[in-house]
Amino acid sequence: MKLIVGLGNPGINYANTRHNIGFMALDYYVNQHSGTWTNSSRFKSEMSEVVVDGEKVILIKPNTFYNLVGQAARAVLDYYNLSLDDILVIHDEMALPMGVLRTRIGGSDAGNNGIKNLVSHLGPDFARIRVGSGLVDIGANGDSQPSSNRRGYVLANMTKMEVQILEKQLPKIAGIIDDFLAGELAETTIRP
Repeated sequence: MKLIVGLGNPGINYANTRHNIGFMALDYYVNQHSGTWTNSSRFKSEMSEVVVDGEKVILIKPNTFYNLVGQAARAVLDYYNLSLDDILVIHDEMALPMGVLRTRIGGSDAGNNGIKNLVSHLGPDFARIRVGSGLVDIGANGDSQPSSNRRGYVLANMTKMEVQILEKQLPKIAGIIDDFLAGELAETTIRP
């Protein structure tokens, strides 16, 4: 059994924001596997269960809001007696240009409060798909992060161009999830 955690914020007001890229990736994956979402108060999440190559996969979109996702992940981890090797987290990463995908196992939170909360509840050694939510046009200093109001930036709706970039990357994210489930996750960077 594996657990896939998407980071985002619950509610229609946040549905199309950059911070909800993790939720969007899970919605795509669950739809590809004809799954459905149910609300679980026990796990403080929307949950879906799909079977991939004979293995049960639990996918969660925590209802705890982005910065407190560790509570939901810890509850599922403990209930199903899973280890950190069984968890994949998908989250937006403002330090990467929009749509760039980067995978890794472990590492720091890099200032991401959702990852910081997960690390405090789980430890740092879980697999991650970082999905770029930064500026499409990188500044002269090579930084994809906006120079001011970063909180407002991640909580703002994506532009039409950003949505198009993300939509082209969703099948690639699904492929990375499948690699993780097959035990073949490799550290990589995939550009749009």
